Amino acid sequence: MSPYPPIADHGVIGDLQTAALVSTAGDIDWWCTPRFDSPSLFAALLDDAGGGRCRLAVDRDAVPEVSVKQLYLADTAIVVTRFLSPEGVAEVVDFMLPDTSPTPSDRHRIVRVARVVRGRVPFVLECRPRFDYGRAEHTLTVLDDRGVRLRGPGQDLCVQATESLVLRPDGADVTARFTLEAGRTATVCLTALPSGAEPPAAPDERATWAAFEACRSFWYGWLKSSSYRGRWRQIVDRSAITLKLLSYRPTGALIAAATMGLPEQVGGERNWDYRYTWIRDASLSVHTLIGLGFREEALAFRRWVRERIESAGAERDGLQIMYRVDGAPLLGEETLPHWEGYRGSAPVRVGNAAAGQLQLDIYGEAAYAFTAVDGDMGALRGWDAFRRMVDWLTEQWDRPDEGIWETRGGRQDFTYSRLMCWVAFDRAIRLARTHARPADLARWTSERDDILRQIVQRGWNPERRAFTQHYRTEVLDASLLLMPKVGFLAPTDPDWLSTLDAMERELVCDSLVYRYDPAASPDGLRGSEGTFNLCTFLYVEAMARAGRVERARYAFDKMLTYANHVGLFAEEIGPSGEQLGNFPQAFTHLALIDAALALDEELDRRGVA
Repeated sequence: MSPYPPIADHGVIGDLQTAALVSTAGDIDWWCTPRFDSPSLFAALLDDAGGGRCRLAVDRDAVPEVSVKQLYLADTAIVVTRFLSPEGVAEVVDFMLPDTSPTPSDRHRIVRVARVVRGRVPFVLECRPRFDYGRAEHTLTVLDDRGVRLRGPGQDLCVQATESLVLRPDGADVTARFTLEAGRTATVCLTALPSGAEPPAAPDERATWAAFEACRSFWYGWLKSSSYRGRWRQIVDRSAITLKLLSYRPTGALIAAATMGLPEQVGGERNWDYRYTWIRDASLSVHTLIGLGFREEALAFRRWVRERIESAGAERDGLQIMYRVDGAPLLGEETLPHWEGYRGSAPVRVGNAAAGQLQLDIYGEAAYAFTAVDGDMGALRGWDAFRRMVDWLTEQWDRPDEGIWETRGGRQDFTYSRLMCWVAFDRAIRLARTHARPADLARWTSERDDILRQIVQRGWNPERRAFTQHYRTEVLDASLLLMPKVGFLAPTDPDWLSTLDAMERELVCDSLVYRYDPAASPDGLRGSEGTFNLCTFLYVEAMARAGRVERARYAFDKMLTYANHVGLFAEEIGPSGEQLGNFPQAFTHLALIDAALALDEELDRRGVA
């Protein structure tokens, strides 16, 4: 049997600056700190032998017959892993207390509480960190019989426990075995902190439960801001919490996923680092969050996008498609040859070379963000940077680019890129008029209209009766499902309905949607991929807006059955229904929320329960 759990066998916890994955085996097998995009402490998910993990679970050597259930405490990001055995019922509660400060922190703590509900149950603790993606050695210093300090390069990990445990050094790692009876608990705290910093106070039961209550209260209070009262409240709320967990509080940036290197095809090379913030994702999230009533988060994300526009200037090739969470543009890509990758899926990549690609659609998405809510784009400084960006685009929009899917097969005249350039000019014109700001409206209007004519003439394939991926192909592309959403076509326009029909025939498989056919449109990479969860939810929204409401509802409800046991989605669904790609993926959960909002609106309009 593979030592690697299914990607879906995880919940995610976080403190709004870092995030960790907790498997159903009781393992923390992914944690990067002090930021989402920092080197890993635990990464057994990418290399079982050398990645590092922290296991706190029922001792399977002593109790081999154990079944497991994992859940979130309702309306929180607190994960409970429950172990059911002949010896009794036990559980491990995992959480991180959210840090609401706008200042980056260099200390981050995971709290793990072992508890027995019935019977008498043995536990095992194994904490084996591997610093700097497993490339750095570490040493162990004993603090006392309930605490050790594992010293790495520039960062340490303190492992501290309550009086119920006695920690034993195991080389440079730490282990413990202990037994709890019904009603007893034991706490393990994992605190990452700078080298040489004072260790935190040892945990005690009162402090542990105070932190637990504070964490639970934070999530209850935050979710109260949601205005969603629709038909799919549980999964929408879970998606909203997931988006919050993937947000970097000090800057408002939203990362694409908590992980890197998880494959789109097991054993394949499509393994990317998603711990960064894409202009596209952050921009589209603004509308979604406004739709749910989360105005503060929407404004923070939009402010982050505005700052990237201001810093880009007009002297180079415009915006970068993605940035680090602090806005830094340096994302050089390297591989980790000492890691085997998830189930042998190599290479494992750190950083993302796609950051240097030209993807012209991001200008439309950036402009799209600023029409979602009133705010600081009306300020003169923000407007001046935005205006320069749009002026730059008047000279650039008609260039081939790499497109939304970041293909490595060469630049093309992608229809989606042209579509979003049309959006950029259209929304810029609206903003200039709304705020009475200086702009070359005649030029912007002319460019907008030229793009529309070009898409209609060159993006439309009369034989296929559909808009195609780029101007030199008959291949369809699910990114064009956004055409009616951004207002380029009415959702019931005959040309759009014909395109939707063609997509259903070619890209849709039992309600699941592929991005495109890489065999017909080579993307420069070996292997294949599963259906794209984002595209499935875009398809649901497009069908709902097109009046195909019952079919849309059926597809949506069916897609929800592919969520994992705690309501999370990775990037793709594989041929056996398994989750593939980085996890959990923000863009998928954004699209899920949008699909639910569209379905609710259309069903309400028809008076359907």
